[in-house]
Parts: sequence; C-alpha cells; structure tokens
Amino acid sequence: MATEKSKSVETDISIEEKLKALFELQKADSEIDKIRILRGELPLEVQDLEDEIAGLETRIANLHDDVAGLDTAVNNKKNEIKSANELIKKYKEQQNNVRNNREFDSLSKEVEYQTLEIELCEKRIREYTAQAKIKSDTVEEAKVRLEERSADLANKKKELDDIVADTQKEEDSLVKRSEELEKMIEPRLIEAYKRIRKNARNGLAVVSVERDACGGCYNKIPPQRQLDIRSRKKVIVCEYCGRILVDNEISAE
Repeated sequence: MATEKSKSVETDISIEEKLKALFELQKADSEIDKIRILRGELPLEVQDLEDEIAGLETRIANLHDDVAGLDTAVNNKKNEIKSANELIKKYKEQQNNVRNNREFDSLSKEVEYQTLEIELCEKRIREYTAQAKIKSDTVEEAKVRLEERSADLANKKKELDDIVADTQKEEDSLVKRSEELEKMIEPRLIEAYKRIRKNARNGLAVVSVERDACGGCYNKIPPQRQLDIRSRKKVIVCEYCGRILVDNEISAE
C-alpha cells in the first residue's frame, strides 16, 4: 500500500514539474552521452583486436599441425626409400645366383621398380619439404602479426581502462540521477522521450526555445506557441522535429 502511494506521489506531479524533470533528465543523459562518446570506438576496437588475435592463434596452431604432418610424411618417405634400397640390394644379390635369364630379367624389373619408387619418394620429399617451408614462413609472419596485434591490444586496453577510470564514477552518478528523474515522470512520457532521443541525431529529445526558434532544428516558433511553452501548462513538441520544447528560463531554475 505504501509503495502504491509512493508511486502516486512520483507520477502525480504538475506539468511544470514534469517539464523541469524532463529537462534535467535530458541534461543528465546528454552528459552520459558525452562520456560514452569520449570512449568512442575503443570498446569495439578492443573486441576486434581480441577476435583477430584469437584467429591468428588458431591459424598458427593449424599451421604447426600441417608442418608436423608434412614432417611425418617426409620421414615416411625416407623409410620407404630405405626399404626400397634394402630390396634393391637383396634383388641384386639374388641376381648373382639365378639359374636362367628369365629370373635375372624378373629381378632386374624389381630393381627398376624399386628405383622408380625411390625417385618418386624423393620427389614427394622435395614437395613436402617445400610445402613445410612455405607453411613455416607463414607461421613466422603470423607470429610477427600476432606480436604487433597483441601490442596494439595492450595499448588500446590501457587507453580504454584509463578513460573508464577517469569517467566511471561520474557516469555511475549520472546514470543514478537519470534513473531517479525517470521515476518522477509517467512511463508514457518517458517512452516518448526515449523514442525521440533514439531518432534524434544528437540525442536531444528536450530542447529550449532559443531566439524564437527550436533549439533542436532551429525552425521559428510562432509567438503564441512560445507563450504556451512559457506557461508550462502542457507538454508541447516542435511541429517540425517532434522534440519536446521548454522555455529557456527553465535551465536557470
């Protein structure tokens, strides 16, 4: 029951008080905007660098696996060459003990086949070695890139941390102030305020009348409408840009 009464007190305020609260809310939100603009694109840059570094680390790991696979393939081919040489030696020894030309020719063909196998293995070894070198060179290039990106990330994080450290306390205070002001205004008006803010290029939903013109779009406001704004008896929006209008004296109160 006490909660409902408190809520009624917060929302059941005069139009003038709502306008003042909206103006103060706009000031608080604009200051929050300035702080977040100060941080700029740093959070996104940090995230992009972290993603790039993760990608480079994965690439380097995959390249290491590829090189290891190629090294294994080279060793396998070397073992095949060793086995082929042993067979050639065996066949040549057997040729010394053949009983006829047919057996000699058959063993000669086996020697020739194993010789061709050795040549093919040597060719594959050269190919695998060349591929391994290319991948190893790529690893070194990726490592250099990784070091550069890691240094950039450290600098960006420090820059972001310094800005956050300088502004976080102020931002927290402004956010709290903004939340308190929102509670003073009915949800329907707050929704309209936020919608206007979202659509406004500079985030201004509440502007004062300056030199007989809207402080948001700078279009002239008729004298009678200016009187209505100064009376603070109803919420008036600019007929050109849709921003909520307040008189310029409200900022001095």
